[in-house]
Amino acid sequence: MQSTLANQPSEKATLASWLSANRGLVGLLIFLLLFPFLLALFEGQSFGDVLANEAGRAKFMQGLLIEVFILAIYALSYDLILGVTGLLSFGHAMFFATGAYFTGIAFKSFGWGAGQTLLGLVGVAVVQAVLFGIVLPRVKGITFALVTLGLASVFHIVVQASELTEWTGADVGLQGVIAPDWLNSNTARFQLYLLILVSTFAVYLIYRRFVDSPTGHVCIAIRENEDRALMLGYNTFLFKLVALVVASLTAVLAGFFHTIHQPIVSPNVAGLGWTVAALLIILIGGVGTLSGALVGAAVFRLLEFFLDSWFGDAANFILGAVYVIIVLFLPYGIVGTWRLRSLEIAKGRERLKKIFGLSRSSPES
Repeated sequence: MQSTLANQPSEKATLASWLSANRGLVGLLIFLLLFPFLLALFEGQSFGDVLANEAGRAKFMQGLLIEVFILAIYALSYDLILGVTGLLSFGHAMFFATGAYFTGIAFKSFGWGAGQTLLGLVGVAVVQAVLFGIVLPRVKGITFALVTLGLASVFHIVVQASELTEWTGADVGLQGVIAPDWLNSNTARFQLYLLILVSTFAVYLIYRRFVDSPTGHVCIAIRENEDRALMLGYNTFLFKLVALVVASLTAVLAGFFHTIHQPIVSPNVAGLGWTVAALLIILIGGVGTLSGALVGAAVFRLLEFFLDSWFGDAANFILGAVYVIIVLFLPYGIVGTWRLRSLEIAKGRERLKKIFGLSRSSPES
């Protein structure tokens, strides 16, 4: 009994091995935590100015990175259903928009706090995932994509209806949303930055665990060959529904943060363009890689911002050209192509080791 217990790895050893295996991710998290303070230091501000949310470049960059993190959470949710499970959806923007609109209505019209709103969002996420999932046994592929586009288009029309102006703001959007003081982007920017940063990494780790789980393996099998998964006895409908529910919960969380950070909810977030943005992000980063959603969100938003700052009206043309170049020269996305190349580099390194090993042993023979 004692020997069995002795052979079991301690919690400290497990944590140390996890940190060692994920040192790059941990290092990035630490860097992003310290980034506002480092930027403030270069700008001649004190650490206290960052904590006090004083105006400056550090506060501005926190706001920009918050937008990157929100896009990353949203793109992760799309990568789960498209890249991992193989469900092509043209209505994914509806998941994000319901989170954004429900949060705005809950804060503005109902006077709810953050906790009540998050609980309400869980119900909203499950309902809309089930709504999308109802058609799964009957349609697949491009037909499923068109059905989801139809559902999202109906939602887009509804939020712009003049009869709902009091609730959704119709075509001008929902304005005047006041977030709780401890989440207010103007007065508590650093606190919001920390919350969304930690949430982004938490969502990524949860998604990675999900993909590595038996459920995730079945989702990957569905993507590769659903008929084969059915032959093996798996109820693919249930697994696809689980993926939709998880993705919906994540997307409404991104919508929740979006409304808190930018208390104006535009109807554009419910349109097809917002789904295309998620698709573009994971194409840039790498479809089905998860980490590609994080990289793609950073490239997508930062490139958009800096090109707008440098080139003004010509930025859209340059941005389109950059996307074409990425697709042509990085067909598997940044992360996907890097993984492919790294495997080739590793194989080449092993061949070189064998060659040099033979060359050193030859004189002795």
